[in-house]
Amino acid sequence: MGGVELDLIVRRGRRLVFCEVKLKEGPRFGDPLEAVDEWKRARLRRGAEAWLLANPSFAHLAVTFEFAAVRPTGIERVVDLLY
Repeated sequence: MGGVELDLIVRRGRRLVFCEVKLKEGPRFGDPLEAVDEWKRARLRRGAEAWLLANPSFAHLAVTFEFAAVRPTGIERVVDLLY
């Protein structure tokens, strides 16, 4: 949508969650959440806006963004309420 890949779009009750999933292949490549900078957040917002324009029946839902960092020890979920 809007030239942006959206990893996950999930409806949770009255909330629509756009989730970006990040994985790094080992610690020498840094932490997955380091890849979620302001530029990436802006692209995710643009993608969400394009998706909502294409799917107006969901426009009444509250929108949140989440980032999931996949690590060898498990998955860390970060909620980002920047919308």
